[in-house]
Amino acid sequence: MQGVIAAVPTPIDADRAPIKSLFIEHCQWALANGCDGLNILGSTGEANSLDAESRRAVMAWAAEALPKDQLMVGSGMPALQDTIAMTAHADDLGYSVALVLPPYYYKPVSEAGLIDWYMALHEALGNRAIQVYFYNFPQMTGLGIPVKVIAELAQLAPARFTGIKDSSGDLDFCRSIVAANPALRVFPSSETALESAQDDGFAGCISASVNITAPLAGQIWAQRTAPPADACTEIARQRAVIAGPTLIANVKSLVADRTQDSRWRAVLPPFRILPETQGQDLKSALEA
Repeated sequence: MQGVIAAVPTPIDADRAPIKSLFIEHCQWALANGCDGLNILGSTGEANSLDAESRRAVMAWAAEALPKDQLMVGSGMPALQDTIAMTAHADDLGYSVALVLPPYYYKPVSEAGLIDWYMALHEALGNRAIQVYFYNFPQMTGLGIPVKVIAELAQLAPARFTGIKDSSGDLDFCRSIVAANPALRVFPSSETALESAQDDGFAGCISASVNITAPLAGQIWAQRTAPPADACTEIARQRAVIAGPTLIANVKSLVADRTQDSRWRAVLPPFRILPETQGQDLKSALEA
C-alpha cells in the first residue's frame, strides 16, 4: 500500500443508510483518476456515526466490486472486542490492511496500556494475515499515539503493525516515526505532504480532499523525485479551500457537483449539510 489514498465518503439516504450505487461509482472514479488506493470507513466515511451492520455492508460492497489490494478499512472502535470482531471480518472479506484508532474513550491512557490494547488485538487475530495501520488523530480521539509506542509495537509484531495514518498535521511527528522505524509505511493526512514525500520517506498520503484533488495528487506522486512546482502550489491552494471544520460536508458537496446527484450532500448528525449557497461558493473558489 503506497501512493495517493482517498479517504472516501459514504453516501447516505433519507433513512441514514449507506447507498451502494453512489459509493461504488465514486470509488471507481477515484481509482481511475489518480488514486492508488482507498481508505474505506475512516473519519471521512463517517464510520463512527454508522452502526456495525452498516459498516459490514459497506465493507462487503467494496470487497466485492473493487480491487482488494487497493483497499484499507477503518475497523477501530472504543471496545476491544468490537475492534477484534470488525478487523477479523475485514480479514474474512480479503482486506489486507485495517486502520485502527486507539481506544479513545477512557483517558488518560498510559503508554503501557496502549501497547497492551494493540497487542491484545494482534494476539486475538492469531494467524490472520491482515496488517494493522495505526490511526493517529488526536484532534478527534483526544489522545495521540507516541512514537515510542508505535516503534515498540512494530518491533514486537513487525508483520502485523506495518504502517500509520497520521491526521495530526504534524509532519515532524511523521518524520520521527520514519526515523524510529524506516520499515513502517507513514501516511500524512494531506496531499501537500507529497511534495516532500520522497525526501521524508513517506509512503504517500491518505486524505479526504484527495476525493477532489486526485488527478493532481496522482501527478505529483508519479513525479515525486522532482515534483512539479506549479502542481504543488495548486494542490496546496485547493486543499486550503476544501479543508476546515466542514471538511466532510465540503467533500460531499463537491462530489455531488461532480456526479450531479444531490443525494451525496447528506451527512450524518452531528454534522450538518453544507448550505447550497456555501456549496456554490466552495465550488467557485475551487475553480478560481
